[in-house]
This record gives sequence, C-alpha cells and structure tokens, in this order.
Amino acid sequence: MYSLMNRFEKESFGTLEDGRPVTRYSLRNDQGMVVKLTDYGATLTELHVPDREGHPRNIVHGFDNFEQYAKGHPYFGSTIGRVANRIAGARFSLNGEDYRLAANDGDHHLHGGLRGFNRVLWQAEQVQPAPDRVGVKFTYTSVDGEEGYPGNLSVTVTYTLSSHNELQLDYAATTDKATPINLTNHSYFNFAGHGDVLGHELTVIADHYTPTDDQLIPTGTIAPVADTPLDFTAPERIGARIEQLTPKPGGYDHNFVLNSRGKSLALAGRLYEPNSGRIMELYTTEPGLQVYTANNLDGTFNGIGGIPYDRHSAVCLETQHFPDSVHHSNFPSIVLEPGKDHRSSTVFNFSTR
Repeated sequence: MYSLMNRFEKESFGTLEDGRPVTRYSLRNDQGMVVKLTDYGATLTELHVPDREGHPRNIVHGFDNFEQYAKGHPYFGSTIGRVANRIAGARFSLNGEDYRLAANDGDHHLHGGLRGFNRVLWQAEQVQPAPDRVGVKFTYTSVDGEEGYPGNLSVTVTYTLSSHNELQLDYAATTDKATPINLTNHSYFNFAGHGDVLGHELTVIADHYTPTDDQLIPTGTIAPVADTPLDFTAPERIGARIEQLTPKPGGYDHNFVLNSRGKSLALAGRLYEPNSGRIMELYTTEPGLQVYTANNLDGTFNGIGGIPYDRHSAVCLETQHFPDSVHHSNFPSIVLEPGKDHRSSTVFNFSTR
C-alpha cells in the first residue's frame, strides 16, 4: 500500500497586483513523477515524467516564475473556461436571450474571453481521495455576467497524482441560470523536453472530425478522417502529413470526434516519443479532442530554463466538447441547466517502452 501524504508541498509563487498571494503546489510519487500547479488559472506549470532509463524531465511548456504568467501567454497549462475553443461571432442565444461576448480571436470568442478562467485566482486545498493518490482541488465562482456569460457558476477542477504515474483531472460545476460550459486543460506536451514534436507518434481513437472554415469555425458537418491527413486511427508521426493540410493552418488545430462519444471514461489517444520512450495514454469522458501543434509559437516566449518555445515545439491534446457547439444543434450540448451537475474527467497515464 502506497501513501503519498508526505508528497504534497506548497510554496509562494508571487503576488497579484491587488496584493493577493499566488501559491505553487507540488505533487510527487515514488516513481519519479512531479506535478507542479499554481492557483493562478488552476494551471499545470511543470510535469516531470521519467524516460525509459528512469530519468525524469519536464515535458510541458511553462515558466519559471509567476511574473511571466501574469504578462499573458498562449494558455500554457491553463484551465480554460467558461467555454473552451471558439464561439462564432462572439455571441449566442439561449432561452430567448442574446448574449454578447468578447471578440478576442478576430471576430470570434476564444477560450473564455479576455479574462477567462486562466487569468483568475482559484481557491486551493489539498485532497487525498485514496491512499495511493494525492492532489489539489481548485475552486472558483464565476459571477453572473462575467465575460458576458449568464448565471453564477461554481466550478472545481481537481488534479490527482497516483502511485502508478497517472494524473487525473476531474471537473465539476453547478449554475443558478442556464449557461454554456466547456472546460479543458491546455497543456503543451513535448516528451523530449525541447525541439519540435514532429517525430512524436500520435494515435487518436476517432473515425471522424469537425471540418472548419479558414477561421477555424466548424461548418456543422461531421466528416470521416479516412484518406485525410487527420487519420491517426493507427500510430503516425505528427509531422508525416502536416504539409498536406489544406487550407494550410500551419499545422494541426482540429477537433476530433472521439469514437466513445463521451459516453464513459474511454481511451481517446496515445502519444509516444521514440528517443525517450515516454508514452502517454489519454482517457476522457469528453466527446471531443482538439489536437493543436503550437502553430502560433515563434520563439517569443522563453520558458522553463530559458528554452525558447518555437513553432511545433509542442502538441496540445485538449479534451472537450466540440467548438462552437452553441450554434450547432447536431453537436453534443454544452448548456448546463440549474439543478444539474456538470462533471467530466480526463486521465493522463504515463509509461515507457
């Protein structure tokens, strides 16, 4: 029987402009994994995972200090909400009322707006749901009208690390007024620690995807991945067909319709890096998976240890409902009603070969 009671640590990480302290939390297990989190944005800042030789290394993009997070960044490790991904035209209608949101991605709304869940301070507490697990539970209340969304929304996201190298994220929410909600984590993975990820091998358990226009807004159709560069139903190098994408978005930024359709916690994908031997199996209760290959990074951000983050230096695997679901009745609904509970889970299971 494992006990991780002594594997929880916390430290000061900075101070907000209003004087509130920002804290960083560390979770460790006996297998060499380390998970570092901060209450600013309920953000995963570092994730140290052993390679096949047993040597741990950080495998996600992030920063050494809070000041860099506070300046703004492309959602490195952030919890995204209320609605992850895009809402076309930065507006939607619900129960006969029209709602206007911030247009922070051209004419469209992206990842919760100007001050989404990634830019607020969450309340944090240590949890230990089982003898072999230790974690942090983050809580935030998004008030009615915040970023244009209706209803007072109470949200929790709980990160737990197990003794067998499993990192689990559990999301929960309730509201007092109908509101859309689509929560995810936006970690950028590079299992080699640096360089590009084009040699990583990706598998996605999805026979279909949601095509988009040139502004990455879904057309509303659901199309097969067969005979397209989006077919990752068998393991394939991320860079093998990336130049075949049309129109050329500079890489992958696509929502896959998982075969499980979100009906249960099921395997969504697998990521493997041959040189280190690191493998991640991804399980989720969500119906979709956004695969994004850091197409917009250009070396502007220097991350942990001063490493510049360049184009294709990471891959994001964002478990979610589909983009722009509020405008497509054939997509799984993201509307949460009063008296109902929103719950979802995502599990990252690490191993080597």
